[in-house]
Amino acid sequence: MEYTRLGNSDLIVSRICLGCMSFGNATGMQNWALNYEESEKIIKYALDNGINFFDTANCYSNGSSEEYLGRALRKYTKR
Repeated sequence: MEYTRLGNSDLIVSRICLGCMSFGNATGMQNWALNYEESEKIIKYALDNGINFFDTANCYSNGSSEEYLGRALRKYTKR
């Protein structure tokens, strides 16, 4: 995996970013959203392949995308 500095910060991130918009509780018209188990598989695959840059927002599936990402990161990364 290739990494780069994020802007002028000291953060080093993968050049590939995993978008997490499809993760979360399916609500309303978002019947395409992935449940936690499916989301976790994708997040783990990304981590196993060196991805450390994730795009999520509190508006993705009413915040459950962020919750799913946080749960998986807690499970698979060291602090």
